[in-house]
Amino acid sequence: MGIFASIKNAVFGKDEVDAKPAVAAPSPAQRPAAQSAAPADTAISEAEMAQRIAAMSEADKYNWQTSIVDLMKLVGIDPSYANRKELAGELGMTDYEGTAEQNIALHHAVMNLLALEGGKVGGMLKD
Repeated sequence: MGIFASIKNAVFGKDEVDAKPAVAAPSPAQRPAAQSAAPADTAISEAEMAQRIAAMSEADKYNWQTSIVDLMKLVGIDPSYANRKELAGELGMTDYEGTAEQNIALHHAVMNLLALEGGKVGGMLKD
């Protein structure tokens, strides 16, 4: 699993497919009513995505809205240069050196991809 997938799973929750070994899905009659989960491709609202991130322990101590380092810390990923460089590579950014401008671009790229993956990211949080 890549670094972006770790960020996505921390924000949206781990996909049931990733969390469980492949087994036959129970029929609707066998599935408890309380266990009906939304499909993985269902988009969540901008407010819900921000609420999920803000609800993370100590979210108020981090500037996750603008800092890739703080976003990574918040979701429990080491924000080292090596990990940021790996994340940049996953997102197609070449020649990443860790400059402030590149970190801003990396944060925007992560937020844009989160939006594409089902979260609604507003205004200044993405390009």
